[in-house]
Amino acid sequence: MKSIKQYLFIITAFISGAVSAQSNKAYPDYLQPDHAINALTMVMIHDVVSPPVAARYYAYSMMGAYNLVETNTKSIPALKNIIKAYKPTGVLDTLKGKYDYKIASYYSILELGKQLLPSGVLLEDDQNQFVTLLKKTGVKQDVIDNSIKAALAASKEVLAFSKTDNYNKLSALKRYTPSKADGKWYPTPPGYFEAVEPNWRTIRVLLLDSAKQCKAANLTPFSKDTTSAFYKQVKEVYDQSKHLNAEQINQALFWDCNPFAITTSGHMAIGFKKISPGGHWMHVTGMVAKKAGLSFDQTVAALTLEGATLMDAFISCWDEKYNSDRIRPETYINRYMDVKWQPLLQTPPFPEYTSGHAVISNASAELLTYLLGDNFNFTDNTEVPFGSSERSFKSFRQAAAEASMSRFYGGIHYMESITQGNTQGKEVGGIIISKLKAAGLKPFSK
Repeated sequence: MKSIKQYLFIITAFISGAVSAQSNKAYPDYLQPDHAINALTMVMIHDVVSPPVAARYYAYSMMGAYNLVETNTKSIPALKNIIKAYKPTGVLDTLKGKYDYKIASYYSILELGKQLLPSGVLLEDDQNQFVTLLKKTGVKQDVIDNSIKAALAASKEVLAFSKTDNYNKLSALKRYTPSKADGKWYPTPPGYFEAVEPNWRTIRVLLLDSAKQCKAANLTPFSKDTTSAFYKQVKEVYDQSKHLNAEQINQALFWDCNPFAITTSGHMAIGFKKISPGGHWMHVTGMVAKKAGLSFDQTVAALTLEGATLMDAFISCWDEKYNSDRIRPETYINRYMDVKWQPLLQTPPFPEYTSGHAVISNASAELLTYLLGDNFNFTDNTEVPFGSSERSFKSFRQAAAEASMSRFYGGIHYMESITQGNTQGKEVGGIIISKLKAAGLKPFSK
């Protein structure tokens, strides 16, 4: 266990240090909410949490902090006015004793992560270190104690809400059996893993009306005919893989975000753990909040809304994936074109249409563009700890467009899945923004 904690500490320190240079000076660095999110991310990497499940964890882990902010400052709209299914008990209004809502908010993020994540107990060290730091900085013991009580009360309420979203019913649902029929998804090498979360569409959405609200367009029919539109799509992936330039390879590797990739050498297989797509966008959100000089309240709101957007975007995408159940390029090419062909990136273990990166990246970009404005330039260092260099963008939409195309360069998606995924993601983002406007949440940009 010691080696695991050392690993988590090293990586967390690396990421936190990489972004703290631009830290918002309006409140202490140790209260930056994204530090707590980074701690959760490292535990998710340790647990190899799948992308849709990771998004759910991020969404709920931030809700306690949001509730504490709204209760104490009224600077942001009530969460119940944004998430219609959420019915708070008002317990935070009845708390007695002086507490610091920022301290409580930070502690709540760690507490919810501790309660939700399989290895959440690892976050106890982060909580203890946080309390120790508070004492060293002169925060009075009664304020610390009362703040922790408030954090636990807020976390308990959110945890109860999370248990009503059907997640605990997934294991009882009918298992997914891959079809061997032409055109259908089938496990891919090198791991031949079973399909990830085939019943994810049954999870309750937070901001959308339903999993089916943002339907993707009908996909091109499967065909083995070399003159067909589908074959041309596959050939496009195959041909592109033979002529990748250095920039295209860099883009593909930067946005890989595969929680568990396998590299083989002879009879030996080595697994590598990485950040999830949602973890990447949560890190971006925390990073740009600093650059924009957002207040504590605004940062908590941005991270909460980003988590909820990711959760709903994945639910929407996964509904389409298991509805269309489309074959991956690797399977098609190996069966009908080139048995030895391999994509640049490891093919993820779930159906092809639509592209998850395209959906969640475009939904995220629309949200962040609304909150912080278009043409918000930033340098993304999320993947530095995982072997990639930094990449700079002139806007969130540019970053989303690159994330989408990276899947084509990586050889794991057809162009149709990317373009339709872009459309689906923008629709998700647009609906969420309309609900934020209706709730009275105004942009944070000046």
